[in-house]
Amino acid sequence: MAKKVLRIGTRSSQLALWQANWVKSELENRYPGLEVTLTKIKTQGDKILDVPLAMVGGKGLFVKEIEEAMLRGEIDIAVHSMKDVPTIFPEGLALRCITKREDPRDICVIQSGCCSFRDLPQGARIGTSSLRRKAQLLHLRPDFQMVDIRGNVETRIRKLTDDDLHAVILAAAGMHRLGFSAQISEYLPTSVSVPAIGQGALGLESRMDDAETNEMIDFFNHPDTAAAVIAERALLRRLEGGCQVPIAGYGEVHGDTLTFTGLVSSVDGCKFLKKTVTCAVDDAEKIGISVADDLLLQGADKILNEVYNHETFNVDREDV
Repeated sequence: MAKKVLRIGTRSSQLALWQANWVKSELENRYPGLEVTLTKIKTQGDKILDVPLAMVGGKGLFVKEIEEAMLRGEIDIAVHSMKDVPTIFPEGLALRCITKREDPRDICVIQSGCCSFRDLPQGARIGTSSLRRKAQLLHLRPDFQMVDIRGNVETRIRKLTDDDLHAVILAAAGMHRLGFSAQISEYLPTSVSVPAIGQGALGLESRMDDAETNEMIDFFNHPDTAAAVIAERALLRRLEGGCQVPIAGYGEVHGDTLTFTGLVSSVDGCKFLKKTVTCAVDDAEKIGISVADDLLLQGADKILNEVYNHETFNVDREDV
């Protein structure tokens, strides 16, 4: 190992730093003598906290500035939450590794007195910033009042009381990584709330021509998770979607078999398309595209056009 210093680019949120520090620890354990440093970079998504994500717009809300730093040679790798990573990369950069997935499910933190979101009262106020989560919960419970919330995990949990909410919906992975598992009231089955593309997995991005760094980080790649996420991202790319729209995809590998679900919904959950298929793991990308094509035949493009034209949405489709 010739390299003595490896520079990681990361957002400065509590969860992003946990993830980057985990990668740092794994690298230092594997390569004694290697110095790993963290460079905190503020992204557009971090700067705008008083507007729902769907209204912000732009390419790669949580990755663009980090990629620009890598292209300038200021960092060697970037650690991303896979659900934030666009399907198209700047020239010279590529997604090198996808790590083993944490629990991919969504969870509820519910006010005391109720055991399940199904038991929440008529017109319950539910906090989430995700159109995907809103759409799926409204599909099951059209009476819910969905309230936009932003901020880190701790801030969102606190909004349960501060904003007089009945429940907030978050990702299990973030709750586990930051030590909030005990506050989880309920795990939502993936059949009820299909996860975001790549939810629970981390991605390591690097320069394509940096052979030394790429070889050093290859051990992070988890083949089963990578296959599942490849299918999910193929669906997203085919549908020309971004991480803020009500598109969901979830792959699960058992042996040589991949079970994959794709979903497209209107914001209010009234128009709802969902398909589950099983294929060989080697066909992961093909099945993601195939499911997307099937959803398009059922009218997914019309649903998504309505979403993009909705007053609460402002994403340039060519930029996601």
